[in-house]
Amino acid sequence: MNPNPALVGALSAADALNRDCFCRTLNVARLREQLESEPSLKGMMANITQTRPNLFSSTVVFISQEVQQQITATIAAIERVAALPGYQVQALSRADASAQHDFGLLGACMGYDFHLSAHGPQLIEINTNAGGLLLNVALARAQEACCDELDWAFTSGARHDTLKKAIFDMFAAEWQLQRGALPWRSVVIVDEAPQDQYLAPEFELFRQLFSQYGVQAAIADPSELSWQSGRLLHQGLPVDMVYNRLTDFYLTEPAHLALRQAHEADAVVLTPHPRAHALLADKRNLIALSQNELLLAWGASAADRKLLSTSVPATRLVTPERADELWAQRRQLFFKPVAGYGAKAAYRGDKLTRRVWGEILEGDFVAQALVPPSGRMTLVDGVQTDLKFDIRAYSYAGQVQLLAARMYAGQTTNFRTQGGGFAPVIVVPSTTLTSGAC
Repeated sequence: MNPNPALVGALSAADALNRDCFCRTLNVARLREQLESEPSLKGMMANITQTRPNLFSSTVVFISQEVQQQITATIAAIERVAALPGYQVQALSRADASAQHDFGLLGACMGYDFHLSAHGPQLIEINTNAGGLLLNVALARAQEACCDELDWAFTSGARHDTLKKAIFDMFAAEWQLQRGALPWRSVVIVDEAPQDQYLAPEFELFRQLFSQYGVQAAIADPSELSWQSGRLLHQGLPVDMVYNRLTDFYLTEPAHLALRQAHEADAVVLTPHPRAHALLADKRNLIALSQNELLLAWGASAADRKLLSTSVPATRLVTPERADELWAQRRQLFFKPVAGYGAKAAYRGDKLTRRVWGEILEGDFVAQALVPPSGRMTLVDGVQTDLKFDIRAYSYAGQVQLLAARMYAGQTTNFRTQGGGFAPVIVVPSTTLTSGAC
């Protein structure tokens, strides 16, 4: 695959800024205002600083307008393909029974993760419960230009002013898809030991957002839910909707039985839901999305097939029959568990030991063509430091809501890197001059 000529010049413009711009654009006082927008959120910034010092980067990441457009088009194409009957048959045939229920929902808070290359953005992973959306909305509104050369990038925060409403409307749309005009009164944000989760502050932001628009909201561990007389209850009260942050995507664990029963009985609006995971986030879907012959057989358009051929790295299932072939090619591959999340048990092939390789062969893994992440030069304690980054596109109904970057050092994103963490994405217009350091 040759570099995309339409992207090379634009990539180099954004790359120049990522390499040479050391501006610290984060206004910490403004971020505190964004996070602590009501009295119940007071102290959140101090807590994050103390317990999650690498959650937010102090700078931004730059991408080209052309890259933004290709990310947007790729996501729309994937969701069109995922709606094709043939695609759905193969995806659902290997999924748990909980994914067979179709209540018409699309799935809130989708996340598409990309690395950037000379071929354009490359899809690395799809997530059905992507974390960080509201945190990144607050972060985006807390930026300021610290040099004249970047004034163009911070001219207006109007879009971020309306984005929180759009996020609430996403959940309202999910409710209407399943319940129509019935009144929506309550939502529970559910995760295992939610107070211990790294992104726990975001649960509070969602609780406040729902409450702001008149929906009673709570945060709960799934063990706090009960299934009684055909109703899902939390603290004795009926639950209308569950915003699902669990990584037990098919609700198979015993502790999640009440939620599974309510979902299967159409007694609660659950989003994101098992069907969305099966159709989009299961890593085996990357195999189908990177195979032109399959897409053609299912009726995908020529335009969508061409776009996906340039945006989805070739992916194969790891099997004992392919063991020798994949081991020989391992330096050009990245290995991921089929049901993995958060880069857990994911390995660069050139870092593999024989012991780990044996574990991969015994598990359910896919092998994806390796696409190295891009770099972002930044100052850490006054020292120039080259960090890696990926781009996460938050979306709903195939439409991108927000782009954010995750900066890190090491094999995968980790939120343990000094100077790393979430960073806003600044799109460099094609006409912007970016030669030289800012």
